[in-house]
Amino acid sequence: MIEGLECAACGTWAAADGLRNLCPACSGPLFARYDLEALARGWRPADLTGRAPGVWRWREVLPIAPAEEPLTLGEGGTPLLRSRSIGPALGMPHLAFKDESCNPTLSFKARGLAVAIHRARALGAHHVAIPSAGNAGSATAAYCAAAGLPCTVAMPFDTPAPILDECRAHGARIQLVDGTIAEAGAWIRERVSAEGWFDVSTLREPYRLEGKKTMGYELAESGGWELPDAIVYPTGGGTGLIGMWKAFDELEALGWIGNERPRMISVQAAGCAPIVRAFEAGSQRAEPVREPRTAASGLKVPAAIGDFLILAAVRASGGAAVAVEDDELLAGARRLAAEEGIFASPEAGATVAALPGLLESGAIDPEARTVCFVTGHGIKYPVLCEAGPAGVSS
Repeated sequence: MIEGLECAACGTWAAADGLRNLCPACSGPLFARYDLEALARGWRPADLTGRAPGVWRWREVLPIAPAEEPLTLGEGGTPLLRSRSIGPALGMPHLAFKDESCNPTLSFKARGLAVAIHRARALGAHHVAIPSAGNAGSATAAYCAAAGLPCTVAMPFDTPAPILDECRAHGARIQLVDGTIAEAGAWIRERVSAEGWFDVSTLREPYRLEGKKTMGYELAESGGWELPDAIVYPTGGGTGLIGMWKAFDELEALGWIGNERPRMISVQAAGCAPIVRAFEAGSQRAEPVREPRTAASGLKVPAAIGDFLILAAVRASGGAAVAVEDDELLAGARRLAAEEGIFASPEAGATVAALPGLLESGAIDPEARTVCFVTGHGIKYPVLCEAGPAGVSS
C-alpha cells in the first residue's frame, strides 16, 4: 500500500490520504512511494503464481488497500510479440513489439486511467476532468463510466472523429478547443476549482503514472526478470517512459532485477519534437514548440510537464531521442499492419520509422533485444486509411 507522495522535482513529501495534484512546494509532479524495503522481505516473484494477468497483478506497488476491490475493465497483460518480418528485414533478430492496442479502449492509456480513476473515486472525487489529444480522453470516459463518475474531456478540434464518438458513447462531456492539448489543458485548469472537478492531466496527479509503470513490470517478468537491451517509445507527454523507469528502480529495490537498464529511446514527430531538441542541445528542460504539426495526435504535445524526467531517463540509460517525419511514421504504421498483422496507431509507426536511423547511428545494436511500443490501435485514425497503400522498403 502507498506510504506517501514525493515530489520528483524538489523531494517534498505529501500525504496520500486526499486528492492532490502537484507538489505544494514547487508545483512539480508527485510520485507515489511504497515501503519497498519491507516488501522485499516478504514479496517474491513466486507470489505472482496463480494471479490473473493485468495491471492489478502488481497491487503491492499500487495505491490500493489489500482488501480493496480494484476498478478494472481488464487492462494490462498485453502481449510481447516477436517480429516476424520487420526485424529480420532490418537485421534485428531479437526485435519485439509490446502491443498495448489490446487494452480496453485500444490503447496504453487504459492502464494509467484505471488506476487514476480508481484512486480518485476512493478519495472522494465527484467529477473528473482531463485534457486530451485522443486516447487518454476515451480511456477516462470509459473508466468514469465504470466508476459511476461524471467527467469532462477537453480536446483539440482536430482530434480524430472515432475518438470523439467513443467519448460521447461513454457519456463524457466534450469541450472542443482551438489549438493543441496545451490549450485544452488551460481550458480545464481555468475551471477545475470553480466547478469542483478533479484534474487527472498527465503528471498533474500521481496515479496515472502508477498504472503505466506496470508496462515495465510486465517487461521484466516476460524476460525472466531480465530487462530488454533497448526500449523504443513514442513520446508525447512521456508518462509511459517515465513510469517504466520508475518501475525498474522499484524492481531493483525489491531485489528482483539488478542495476542494468535498457537504453531508453524517445521517438517524436519532426513537427513536434521538444524532447529531441532539448536532448540534442544538452538541456535539462525542453522549450515548448510554438506551432506543432503532426498527424500523430498523441505526439502533438508541445510541452511535457515531465520533460526533465524523460530527458534524465534517456541520458542515464545511454539512450537517445530522435524525430521522424509524418510520412515516415504513417508508413511505419502501415508496415506494422501489412507485415506484422498489428494495426497500429501513427504513434506506434514512429518507432518502426526510427529503427533504420537508430541502427545506422549505433544507438541500437542490431543484435540487441529491442522492444518497440505499440501504444494504440489504428482503427481510431482515419489518416491511416487516407495515407495510401501499405508497404515500404526496409
